[in-house]
Amino acid sequence: MNREHEKKASLNADAPAQDWHPADVTAALHKSGWSMHKLARHHGLTTSGTFSKALRSSYPIAERRIADALGIHPKEIWPSRYYENGEPKPRGYRAFYYSPSGDSVNGKENAGNRHEGA
Repeated sequence: MNREHEKKASLNADAPAQDWHPADVTAALHKSGWSMHKLARHHGLTTSGTFSKALRSSYPIAERRIADALGIHPKEIWPSRYYENGEPKPRGYRAFYYSPSGDSVNGKENAGNRHEGA
């Protein structure tokens, strides 16, 4: 192995894990005997839109069901959406305005203190 290849390999080893590409998730489901439609029907849904949405954006319930079909934890598929311990990261409005410690972020007050004194 040459030095340049060793440098690239070491850089990639230190890089944070990337989320799977949606096509890779779909392919893994097919290899496991599932499709989005079959998974939707299995969970009592009439359309696979719920699962398709999870491929593009955070949707915890659908992420869990897709990961369960593959026999893995959702953080293996979407590491950017989960902490190392497997807990989901905050999503949506709360993720933007509130830090995990509950401190205010972006000039917004802590959600727990909104109604104090009222």
